[in-house]
Parts: sequence; structure tokens; C-alpha cells
Amino acid sequence: MAKITAADVNKLRKMTGSGMMDCKKALVEADGDFDQAIEILRKKGQKVAANRADRDSSEGAAIAKVNSDKSSGVVISLNCETDFVAKNDTFVALANELAEVALGYDSKDAFLGASFSGITVAEKLTEQTGVIGEKIEIGSFEKLNAPFVGSYIHAGNKIATLVGLSAAVDGAEQAAKDVAMQAAAMNPVALNEEGVDQGVIDKEIEIAKDQLRQEGKPEAMLENIAKGKLKRFFKDNTLVNQAFIKDSKQSVADYVKSVDAGLEVVSFSRVALG
Repeated sequence: MAKITAADVNKLRKMTGSGMMDCKKALVEADGDFDQAIEILRKKGQKVAANRADRDSSEGAAIAKVNSDKSSGVVISLNCETDFVAKNDTFVALANELAEVALGYDSKDAFLGASFSGITVAEKLTEQTGVIGEKIEIGSFEKLNAPFVGSYIHAGNKIATLVGLSAAVDGAEQAAKDVAMQAAAMNPVALNEEGVDQGVIDKEIEIAKDQLRQEGKPEAMLENIAKGKLKRFFKDNTLVNQAFIKDSKQSVADYVKSVDAGLEVVSFSRVALG
């Protein structure tokens, strides 16, 4: 039987992130063979993942990343079961590393199949489930491409946003960050009126009509008054029409045009946890 030293255990721990006792047991079982020990630890992760598959993983870290030329960005959430794990520095570091990898892919499935430290992202998540003892998974994956992309991550990694602008003009970086912060804080349902789902519009009109009926308004007037209320809904809930959080006297669209007359917000993505 191979002699398992403290240095061997520490080496395997650095390679896998597993606890010292788990590493020692794996090395003993593998008779000192590191590759076999790693496989043993991965199988442990698979067993833990299977046992915790039905657990709720609504905590975690939301991370936004933008590529070097600011033309593409991605926002992902690395989900876990508890806030305790979500706040762990190692967990947040893993989320950031995964987001960097995600930048190179256009879909969640392609990202999960991507190489990460010699295994796939999906296999890494299974491995970490075994290490941490909680269900670990990629919750959200949002890719955004635009002439200029900016990002914002709210304190605590609970909300992350991306914003696409129509041009890479002077001041675009600050503008994109400001609008991304707006999207994080105000949670718009769509970019503009055209982006609001018809089902949402119909529901808002019906809510408005019900309120007006309770106020005793004549049935013949309900449609026109409800449409007026719908305009207010668009102003409060679509990104470009919202009052800008840093200056409520102007809309987000007006703020962006103050940076450059031809500049527009063309897209955004928002991921929130908890």
C-alpha cells in the first residue's frame, strides 16, 4: 500500500478543492494514484448531485462580463442552496472564472459543454456539488452583442446586468454603466413599448378597467382612460422611458442622448437571485 503523505493530500486538495479528509480517503482508496483519486472524488460529487437534485438552488452569485473590445457580454448566475455558500470567496471566484469562459459561447448548453480545468463546465459543477455538499448549477445564461456593451454587478452579487448601446462613442462606457445600474435598480419589464409582451399589456388594461369600475367611471369611458394608464405603465416599466435614477427630470433615453445626440439603448439583460 502506498504511503499517503500530508503533501499528497494537500496537492490533491489544491487540484480538486475537496476537503482534506475526503482527499486522504480518496488517495488511500486509489493507493496513491492521483488520477484515480480525482475520479473517486468526481463520483462522490455525482452521488451528492443525484441526492440533491430536487433541492431549491435560489441563492448564488450573478456575474456579468464584457469582452475586451466591449462588443459582447454575458451574464450568468452560479446557483447554490444557501446564502452562506453564496457569500464564500471561493464560490464567488468560481462564478467569475465560469463567466469568463461563458464569454466565448452563445448558448447555455454550449457553455456547459465547454472545457474548464481539463473537464467540462457541467462536470466541474458536479465536482463542486461534491466538494461543497450543496446543489450547484448554472441558473441563468444571457448573451448580449451590440456596438458597445457595458455591465454592472450590484453589491453582494445578487443582481447583474448588461446594456447594449448603438455606438462606441466618447462617454459610452459611463453611459452604459449608468443605464446598467438603472436596469439593476428599477427592474424594467422591457427595453421599450414594443418589447412589452401583449399578454402583459392586456393584463394591465384589464387591471386599469377594474380599478376604474370600482371608482364608478362609466363603462363607455373605460377603454380610453385605461389606455392613458397604460402609457404610465410604459413610462414606469420600460427601460428607455423610465425616469433616470441619477436625474429624475430626464428619461433614460434623454440621458443617453445627452452623452451623444445619436446614441440609443438597443438592448439589455438582467439576472437577479433570491
